[in-house]
Amino acid sequence: MKKKLISMMLTAAMVASLCACGGDNSASSNTDSGQSSGNASTANSDTQSGDGQQTQAPEGTTTIEVWTNDRHDLEYVESMIEQYNQSNSDGIFINLSVITEDYQNMLALAYNGGTAPDVVGANSLPLNTFADTGILIPLNDYIDADETFQTVNEPYEHAYEGLNLRNGNIYGVYSGMRSGVRVEYNKDVVEAAGYSEIPAKLEDYINMAKTITEQNGGSCYGIGFTSSSPFERLLEMSAQVSGIFYYDYVNGKYDFSGYKEILELGQRFISEDIAYPDQQAVDNMRALFAEGQFALWSNASQEASVFTDQIPVNGFEWGVAPVPSITGEIKGALQTTPSKSYGIVSSSKNKDQAWKVIQFFQSEEFIKGYLENGYCLPISTYMDGVIDKSKIGRLADFSMLEYESVYPQPPIINLTGDDYRIVLWNAVMDYVDIDDAIEDLNTRYNEALDADVASGATKRLVISDYDPLHPNDGTMTYLEE
Repeated sequence: MKKKLISMMLTAAMVASLCACGGDNSASSNTDSGQSSGNASTANSDTQSGDGQQTQAPEGTTTIEVWTNDRHDLEYVESMIEQYNQSNSDGIFINLSVITEDYQNMLALAYNGGTAPDVVGANSLPLNTFADTGILIPLNDYIDADETFQTVNEPYEHAYEGLNLRNGNIYGVYSGMRSGVRVEYNKDVVEAAGYSEIPAKLEDYINMAKTITEQNGGSCYGIGFTSSSPFERLLEMSAQVSGIFYYDYVNGKYDFSGYKEILELGQRFISEDIAYPDQQAVDNMRALFAEGQFALWSNASQEASVFTDQIPVNGFEWGVAPVPSITGEIKGALQTTPSKSYGIVSSSKNKDQAWKVIQFFQSEEFIKGYLENGYCLPISTYMDGVIDKSKIGRLADFSMLEYESVYPQPPIINLTGDDYRIVLWNAVMDYVDIDDAIEDLNTRYNEALDADVASGATKRLVISDYDPLHPNDGTMTYLEE
C-alpha cells in the first residue's frame, strides 16, 4: 500500500480564491487534534510514502483514493487497509493520503483542479463549503440500501443538522465520538485539601482550587490553564451545563450576555492567584499536571491515552469528574464531538466502489478494533454493546454522560476580529471589561450574521422549540432573512 503524507502551505491569495467560506466555525469543540495521541504531530513537508515503499495496485483493480486529516490512528488504519487490499473480492485497491495542513483548502484545490480523491474524511468539512456547493454527495440512497450498515452505525440516530446533515441529506456517517470536557484531578492533593469528590457548583470548585494553592505554598497550584483555547476547556463548558450558549436558537441570533456570571467567577482564578501562573501550550501543561505542579486540569477523552501513554501520570492517582455548573444543577447539554465520518466526492468516477470503501471503514470489524484500541468512544448503541470495554483502559472513565449531546451548527459567518473564545478569556484575565467584551461580541457576531444572510453566504438557523438539555431534538428552520 502506498501512503502519501502531504503537507503543503498555500499562499493567502490562493486560499482566498479557492475557499471563500472564511469566518468563524463557532461550533468546534476542543482543539486537540487526536483522540489517541492528544496533539497529533505535523507531517514533514514532502509527498514521500512513510515507509519508502510504493506498492502498485494489482492489474484489473479499481484504485479508490482516500484523503484524511487524521494521523493519530494511522497505524491501525493502514494495517486494516493492507488486509483489505490483499483480500477483498470487490476488485478495489485503497490508496490512503494523509493531509496534515490546510486540509480543507487542499481538498478545494484538488476538486477545482480535477484531481480530488474519491473518499474523504469528512469530520472537519463545513457543509456550506463542501455540501451546499456540490463537492460532497448525499449518502442517503446508499445508506437506505444497506441494513447491516444501518444496524452498526445508526446513521439516522446520529445525523446532526449543520454537521453531517443538511435538509434531510446525510453527507457523512459518524462511527465514533469524543467526550465533552471533564475535570482530570490529582486525587492525592484533592483529598489532602479535605475533598472526597469534585464539587458540582463552580464557586465551590474555585474555592477548592484556592484551598489547594494556599495549602501548598506555591509547590502545587489548584488549577492550570493552557494558552490554547483556555476558555473552552472549562468555563465555556461550565456555562453549557448551566444552560448558557452563545447562539440564541429561538431567535436566530448570537447572544453572549449569559456568560457574565461565568466570567466574573472565572476571574477569581487569576485575580486571587489560584491558577498556575504560566499558561503554556497543551502538552507542556499536561506534563506539568503529570508532574504534580497543579491539581486540576480539564479536557476531553483524549486525555485517557495522553496520561497513560504519551505523558504518563506515575506519581499519583488521577481521577475524572464532570465539569461544575453555576448552581450545581444541570440545565443544559454538555457539548460532545462526533468523529470518524467519510464522504464521497461528486467528481469521483467510481462512486459505488467508493461506497464499498466506506462500508469497509464503518464495518463492525473495523470499528470494533478501532474503538478497542482507544481511538475514540462508540457513538452507536450497537457498537457500545459489541466492544470489550476491558480493553479501552481509562477511556472508560470518559463514557458518555446522560446530558451530553451534539449542538446544531450555528451559522458559519465571516467574522472580523477575534473570535468569542479569545475575547471572553481576555475578560477572565481582566485585559478587557466584561460588559465591553460581551457588547463587542454581540455587535460583531450579529453584524456578520446579518451581512452574510443578506448576501446569501449563510442562512439564519431558528429552533422555536429549542431545549437546552436536548439541543438537537427541536424543529430546525433556515431563514434567508
